Amino acid sequence: MNAALRLSLSSLRGHGRRFAGTFFAVFLGVAFLAGTLVMGDTLRAGFDTMFGNATKGTDAVVRSAGVITTPGESQGVRAPVGTDLVRTIEHVPGVAAAAPDIQGAGQLVGSDRKPVGGQGPPTLAGNWIDDPKLNAYRLAEGRAPAESGEVVVNRGAAEKGHLKIGDTTVLRTPDPVRVTIVGLATFGGEDGMAQVTFTGMTQADAEKYLTARPGEAAGIRVRAGPGVGQDELVSALTPVLPKGVEAITGQDSARENTDMISSQFLTLFTTLLLVFSGIALLVATFSIHNTFAIVVAQRTRENALLRALGASRRQVTASTLAEASVVAVAASAVGIAGGIGIAAGLQALFPAIGFPFPEGGLVISGLSMLLPLGVGVVVCLGSALLPAARAGRTAPLAALRETAVDESGASRVRATAGGGLAALAVGVTLTGVLLTPSLWLAGLGAVLALAAFVVLGPVASSAAVRVLGAPLDRLRGVTGGLARRNALRSPRRTAATAGALMIGVAVVSLFTVFGASLKATMDQTVSRSFAGDVAVSTPSFGAGGSGLSPKLAPALARQPSVEYAVGLGKGVAEVNGQGRALTVTDPVALGKVFDLGQVQGSLNGLGTDGIAITRTEADKQHLATGDTARLAFTDGQKADFTVRAVYGRSELAGDYVITRAAWAPHRTQDADTLVAVSFKDGVSPAKGKAAVETVAERYGNPEVQTRDEYAQSSAAGIDMMLTLVYALLALAVLIALLGIANTLTLAVHERTRELGLLRAVGQTRAQLRAMVRWESVLVAAFGTAGGLALGAFLGWVLVEASDGASDSAFAFAVPPLRLVVVALVGLAAGALAGLRPARRAARLDVLRAIATE
Repeated sequence: MNAALRLSLSSLRGHGRRFAGTFFAVFLGVAFLAGTLVMGDTLRAGFDTMFGNATKGTDAVVRSAGVITTPGESQGVRAPVGTDLVRTIEHVPGVAAAAPDIQGAGQLVGSDRKPVGGQGPPTLAGNWIDDPKLNAYRLAEGRAPAESGEVVVNRGAAEKGHLKIGDTTVLRTPDPVRVTIVGLATFGGEDGMAQVTFTGMTQADAEKYLTARPGEAAGIRVRAGPGVGQDELVSALTPVLPKGVEAITGQDSARENTDMISSQFLTLFTTLLLVFSGIALLVATFSIHNTFAIVVAQRTRENALLRALGASRRQVTASTLAEASVVAVAASAVGIAGGIGIAAGLQALFPAIGFPFPEGGLVISGLSMLLPLGVGVVVCLGSALLPAARAGRTAPLAALRETAVDESGASRVRATAGGGLAALAVGVTLTGVLLTPSLWLAGLGAVLALAAFVVLGPVASSAAVRVLGAPLDRLRGVTGGLARRNALRSPRRTAATAGALMIGVAVVSLFTVFGASLKATMDQTVSRSFAGDVAVSTPSFGAGGSGLSPKLAPALARQPSVEYAVGLGKGVAEVNGQGRALTVTDPVALGKVFDLGQVQGSLNGLGTDGIAITRTEADKQHLATGDTARLAFTDGQKADFTVRAVYGRSELAGDYVITRAAWAPHRTQDADTLVAVSFKDGVSPAKGKAAVETVAERYGNPEVQTRDEYAQSSAAGIDMMLTLVYALLALAVLIALLGIANTLTLAVHERTRELGLLRAVGQTRAQLRAMVRWESVLVAAFGTAGGLALGAFLGWVLVEASDGASDSAFAFAVPPLRLVVVALVGLAAGALAGLRPARRAARLDVLRAIATE
């Protein structure tokens, strides 16, 4: 075994360049994985420290005990508590101070009259708490608000809106309020809590604009006296609190805030990065396997001589695995260092793009170091296992004959196995998509389809390269023909080389098709459900924005050019014990502006005790018109509502509809998310839109869009998602490019004598370079074509499976222009990968090349 190890190390020293591509493939995958883990740990620790510092003066929080959580929402909705509880709490022994904490949505308008924030993170407003230990924000400049209309804003929001102390602007609550900035604040030492904006008002203004009724607050912050612990304080507060109100420690409150950030942002963010790390490592697996397969094939005679001299199969196999181990450990160790560098770079980059990275150094845990190291080693060794076993099976007699590098792999056994696997994949996929809709079955079918592509790769590569390379014979003559024949020489190698690129292109194509389908679904939803002419809307995605004033829709309805204007508000309640989102609106106008499908019953008489439900939810709840549903609201009130209408569609109108009069006793801050407007006959779109914009300007100047513009803006988040996906997948394409370049470099080394003979019989350096480059392009074309086909199929599977598993109707769409761009990028990657091997081949000395064994 020691002799095998010495031989492996000697081989690495003498032929280290063979493993350069493998080294970089492992390095990039491990660096991305380590960087993701370190950054996730650092962000969690940073936010934990930031929330801890911001709330360290709050020893207890008094709040409503009941919470209603609707599907898809991780943070529930609580009822307010009465501010008169402050006086009761202040008399409890051990309490040093207490202050109401009024919270609501409030969006600042910048100096350019555009809203600040609102594309994801919340835009918050609340009362400015004078006690600095109870206030999560710290006054950095200016003073606290003392009169009505004065506010303090967080410094990050002021900078983003180009606002300063003394400026007068508008705060949407959602009713527009003229405010004057008198102070700037920080949160936990930062200019804000990530991209969240905050506006602090006087308590009277906060009660007036952010609550349904005066004397209500989201909670009460309590500070303990000297020597009183947080648990002791909570125990003292609990007996004096009314039913339905609870007290929790300040530490628990800070932990809940950190968990909320973790569940809503950090988990999603790090999971996304980990998925792409996995894709990068999967692509690297193909490149690593191909490198070792070629190296083992090139060393057939060398391994045979070792066997003839007495080396056992185990020693030869161990020698190859030892080389893989050295490369794996070295690349993974360097990759961990690179991952720390990536995390440090992101820590510096985030503030530059407007996302405050919490203060503190990088958090490097043992798991963040050991996991990437282990994954890198396992991936590298696993990829080298089959080539190493093949090396061990080398017969001693192979030393007496010419090395046969070519192994076509296009056997009947492979074709039969691959065909069977493909048939199984199609069967499982169609079952999970069409027969019994299941994301799990569809996912299993997708994995089987990927495996079938890998198994059938060598079988398909010969036919594919012949078809794709056919034009080269005519366009590039002998050079093109030689390139095509070189790509045909070893179907297994061609398939393995193209496999890495195929995976990268397939994932890009998958997201491209799915993104286009989501946009088509949004267009279909708006076209089918929205019968209005213009829409006044809040931000199309994310939690931000303050909403629209409920007074806007009635004001628009009074305009001479408007036939109907209906606002859609939001509420929450438990319907028969299950948390559900409610649409608060005028049901009669709703039926005029939105296509609700077939309506059973009537929307005209909902009143204060009636509810309308979609057919899907009615079936789930086993309800029909005339039945009674028990609604429990956040304020603890319960009431029986009669189902007076069951309608067919819910895409924009929601699943449950009640009137504003029914919601009024239970509402908190009232706001609409959308106002849909229909014009009277004869009113031109331009004239009608101008009239709506004139009225909307008086209510905070929200954006007014035509139906087509509304559909496009609703899908704006999809384009942002695709941009991020493409940026992350560039790593996978880079690894695939390195794999192609490494394979071609090894192939040039393998064909040194052949290339020398070609040069001797008259092939020019330019022709030789072109031959190698076109071979690279053919391999990339095969991988790109396979990736496009696989990605389009998986995109269809994902769309259809989502359609079957969801109440919404998904539309499948293939974006030809984007896929053409993906194909061109794949071909360009192949051409780029062939540049260095082509230059190296052209620099070969003719006589030395001919003399090479």
